[in-house]
Amino acid sequence: KVIWTVLVAMLGSGSSLPVGEDALCTAEELAKYRIIFTGKWSQAAFPKQYPLYRPPAQWSSLLGVTHSSDYSMWKKNEYASNGVRDFAEKGEAWALMKEIEEAGEKIQSVHGIFSAPAISSGTGQTSTELETHPRHPLVSFVVRIVPSPDWFVGIDSLNLCEGDRWMDEVAVDLFPYDAGTDSGFTFSSPNFATIPQDTVTEITCSSPSHPANSFYYPKLKILPPIAQVTMVKIKKTQLGLSAPFINLPAKSNEIIDTVS
Repeated sequence: KVIWTVLVAMLGSGSSLPVGEDALCTAEELAKYRIIFTGKWSQAAFPKQYPLYRPPAQWSSLLGVTHSSDYSMWKKNEYASNGVRDFAEKGEAWALMKEIEEAGEKIQSVHGIFSAPAISSGTGQTSTELETHPRHPLVSFVVRIVPSPDWFVGIDSLNLCEGDRWMDEVAVDLFPYDAGTDSGFTFSSPNFATIPQDTVTEITCSSPSHPANSFYYPKLKILPPIAQVTMVKIKKTQLGLSAPFINLPAKSNEIIDTVS
């Protein structure tokens, strides 16, 4: 834990490098956000094969970056990097953090790295703070679904800047993704490498269309969100102090709910 904390601190400060012209954002100042990850993976919402023990349903730590459009942590329908593969399969972050560090050094596309603690159950909240830069207004992160073969949730390159201003608040429902590196169908499947590697794909109620798949719910039109992330801009008072953070209540997520 100590090494992890030190490495995160080093990357967060050492990778704040300038980049070339990036027309994504014309805001004049840096912005700080509180990011709140809410797990909504309950037995009521996802009753099929819901993991109750060895291990029970839970979430890994959250690992993310603020960056420019020159960097990509992961993308749907593209191949996952070795770092994302290790994180999605085993929760190991070292290779992914090394990739982030190298991107910051070589193409100067990464402003900072942030992480939030793991959640020991399928439902619950974790949070941390992040800083965005006008040349690095994009946010990406990954959180591993535990247990699973190589499944995760996350965001790819969310832009927090609108022209010359930073967004005050944004909330995004999250759905499961398959990293394309392990061919397991269920939460507790043994390791079975996908050869050749497949691309990152979204897991839906009908895809993969195999009855053994843990997220296969053929009677549904769409899966309920398995998690949600909210980013709230931290406003400064006249004294230059951050406004207090108000914990956001988790919303119901049962399958019987209306899913927009």
